[in-house]
Amino acid sequence: MDAKKQLIMESAKKSFSLFGYKGTTMDQIAKIAGVGKATIYTFFANKEELLHDIIQSLITEMKTVAEKAITEGATPFEKIHGALYEILVFRKEHELLIQLSHEVQQFGSPVTIEAMASIETEVVQFISEHIERAIHNGTMKNCEPKMTAFILFKLYVALVFDWEKQNEPLTDERILKLLQIYFGNFINE
Repeated sequence: MDAKKQLIMESAKKSFSLFGYKGTTMDQIAKIAGVGKATIYTFFANKEELLHDIIQSLITEMKTVAEKAITEGATPFEKIHGALYEILVFRKEHELLIQLSHEVQQFGSPVTIEAMASIETEVVQFISEHIERAIHNGTMKNCEPKMTAFILFKLYVALVFDWEKQNEPLTDERILKLLQIYFGNFINE
């Protein structure tokens, strides 16, 4: 990737993290990057396109994190658990994603809603593909992979984010045990 384009994306990521999508201007991004506003427009048509490219790069990072979390020889649910848990930890710790989540809740702007929805779609697709492989390999019972992936993703969001709003945060091991209780019947012995 072009070094200037990368610099612009990193500067935009910083600005979006601090001020949100709505509160960020192309002038701010140019100032942070130390480039003229016209330079930004040589790479991106508008702020929306810039955010889209940043989200795509974050999705790639999330998939890399998820793939690294999948250990060889693990059960299908241990693999799914490892991937989902790491994706959600990434999402929970990444300032831009935190800011976008807040902005979706506060303002519900179509651009931020679409950005967060694209992340969810990619995560569900990623998990769905792993479920399909497990079904094909005979290590998991037949189910609707995409729907199962969606349910698992929502369960993880609830356990990682929502549960700890009023309760002690759950450990990685506890979440895996819950997953096995709720979905263990899908595993072929």
